[in-house]
Amino acid sequence: MPARPASSFDFSRILPIFAIVSVDILGLTLLLPLLHLYAAAFGATPLEIGLVAAAFPAAQIIGVPFMGALSDRYGRKPLLLISQITTCISFLMLAFANSLWMILASRLLDGIFGANLATAQAAISDLTAEEDRARGLGLIGAAFGIGFLIGPAIALIMFELTQQLAMPAITAAAYSFLSILLTLFAFRETLPADQRRRSGAVRRPSLLGVLPYLRNVRTRALLVLMFAQQLVFYGFESLLGVFTLTRLGLLAQGNAFIFVWVGVILVWVQVRFIGKWTRKYGEVRLVRLALGLLAIGLILTALTPMQPHPLYNEREARLYLLSQRPSSTEAVIGALGVTLPSNDGRGVGGLLWLMAALLPLSVGAALIRPAINSLLTRRADGAAYGGVLGASAAAVSAADAIAPLIFGALFQAAGSTLPFLMGGICLGILWWLRGRAMHSVTFTAPTVH
Repeated sequence: MPARPASSFDFSRILPIFAIVSVDILGLTLLLPLLHLYAAAFGATPLEIGLVAAAFPAAQIIGVPFMGALSDRYGRKPLLLISQITTCISFLMLAFANSLWMILASRLLDGIFGANLATAQAAISDLTAEEDRARGLGLIGAAFGIGFLIGPAIALIMFELTQQLAMPAITAAAYSFLSILLTLFAFRETLPADQRRRSGAVRRPSLLGVLPYLRNVRTRALLVLMFAQQLVFYGFESLLGVFTLTRLGLLAQGNAFIFVWVGVILVWVQVRFIGKWTRKYGEVRLVRLALGLLAIGLILTALTPMQPHPLYNEREARLYLLSQRPSSTEAVIGALGVTLPSNDGRGVGGLLWLMAALLPLSVGAALIRPAINSLLTRRADGAAYGGVLGASAAAVSAADAIAPLIFGALFQAAGSTLPFLMGGICLGILWWLRGRAMHSVTFTAPTVH
């Protein structure tokens, strides 16, 4: 196995990885609030906008396992550089796109080769002992939280100042270039050459690299669990803005406040508590706790009262949305059949309810992926962290590609309550099934010879 400390947590080695991921995520989250506007600027239909949104995670289903397996064979640093360079190119393609197909191509390019996260997770796994791995992987989640705190705010400020869609993409490319420099000069290879040669001899990288882990009884249930929880959570995440509009009348500024609240909780849990809780309770209990918290949070979110906030004005909200033409904001609202709340019954009760519901949901979200990924690394051979974490990321990408379509259809057909309520119930069932099935098969400790 790769050399690593027996029980210490070497933050000095992990800090450059954390910085690299933070910069990468910041570049990505700069684009998230505005990506659909790029497609809409070229006259895209709501279905085409959905296709653009699904292109990146769909491409990652193929790309991430392939790149992760290559990192097991050739080392983390060269694959991290390749993924960062292609991400930078994809941002530049987006900034200077002159057609919808060029936008789509930029997302596909980033999806196929942009395995930054899986490779960084593998590098952290190289450096940490098993008892500290969830803590190390939790720092990746903290980087996500920081990115989601800062990136959308920068994007909104830049767009308000320039009214040019190209500027956030150019800024994202600049952040991506900074991450390339950090990798070149601050990152030290974590997988020794002899371990790379052994890994390459055992398992050749494959475009379908996720399949061996799905056939393996030691990793199958964990990958299915990763897919299932991400399907529900990303469905929630992708519809949260429309949900808060219909229930609370929140527009851009209000939703920014909600995402900052979620981001603060994510960072707080992943930096301060995940390491302590993992050492005290173990990953298995953490997974079950996270599933329970996610289920409770989603059900409570679904039951949020329809009460617009005190400053809400239906006429002003309607004029604001109409002023976005020809942006996809209006198109998506029309496609989903969203009705704005009236001015009656305004107050803070609905907003306070949602913030309370998001507390257990965000804590569960902070715990679930690091805990599952830590368990997956325990099931993999020591030098194959890239492959198994690539398979995990592929499961997440598959869920991300499907979730908006399923939850969007439910939202449009039955209203805003049903998607989140069904998601919470499904996670509650998973919480129950974990104790009956997965504990005896997937979480059994490996035999030591």
